[in-house]
Amino acid sequence: MQKKRRKFFGLFVFPGFLGIMVFVLLPFLDVVKRSFTTAVTGAFIGGKNYQAIFRNQAFLLAVKNTIKFTVVCIPVLVSAGLMVALMLSRFKKKGWIKSIYLFPLAMPTATVVLVWKLVFYKQGFLNLFLTRAGLDWGLWGEVHKDYLGTATAFWVLVGSYVWKNLGYTVILWLAGLGGISGEMLEAARVDGAGGWQRFWRIVLPNLKGSLFTIVILSFLNSFKIYREAYLTAGAYPDQSMYLLQHLFNNWFVNLELDKMAAAAVCTGGVLMIAILLLQRLWEDR
Repeated sequence: MQKKRRKFFGLFVFPGFLGIMVFVLLPFLDVVKRSFTTAVTGAFIGGKNYQAIFRNQAFLLAVKNTIKFTVVCIPVLVSAGLMVALMLSRFKKKGWIKSIYLFPLAMPTATVVLVWKLVFYKQGFLNLFLTRAGLDWGLWGEVHKDYLGTATAFWVLVGSYVWKNLGYTVILWLAGLGGISGEMLEAARVDGAGGWQRFWRIVLPNLKGSLFTIVILSFLNSFKIYREAYLTAGAYPDQSMYLLQHLFNNWFVNLELDKMAAAAVCTGGVLMIAILLLQRLWEDR
């Protein structure tokens, strides 16, 4: 039995572990080392890089916007995905519907960005629609709002994130709903439990594992929205949507690698702590 376990480890686990060590852990340790040195000479300077980033206004703004974006997007995405999944679970043949919801994931980022530009620019489709509606109904005149150049850009980014990740979230919720025993739900219905009681007492407790997975994936994906934000509004967008990813890109372009290393270590540490806290929370429940 012990030989089989060792063979299993050698054939399956060890290659993956080696890949993580070479391509993830060792590079991250190198970043940690660079965070305590200068970018040019590599001289050890202690925690001065960390002091510099926490006094940097751009870094503080990026952290605030990133936290705000994550706090807003995750509850919206998780709850919207669950509601859509509950509706779809009532249909017997829903394969083609799943394909429709997964379509945004298959679209190239450049195509998505082009759509947002066509819709939200000053001369975009949204302003044209609002102008036509206002003139036809006599409510307002022409609309020329720049959605991507004002604080509204943040909510455009939120909508982009939810729209792109909703389908994947729905599929994960449907997988969790499919694992719930129909006999258990039917027995609760026969015993007089209403729809809300069945959902609260049976469905939600059995979706604990799915909820944990979806929250973690949504949390990590919220740090991958940079491409849409960058291609839509450039390296220096409106302050409302200036994220950590923008800051890292600008520091990289300016070769401020020491600051970028310190900020990356802080970000990685916060992500790890948040994931461990979420795991502990789910285990306690």
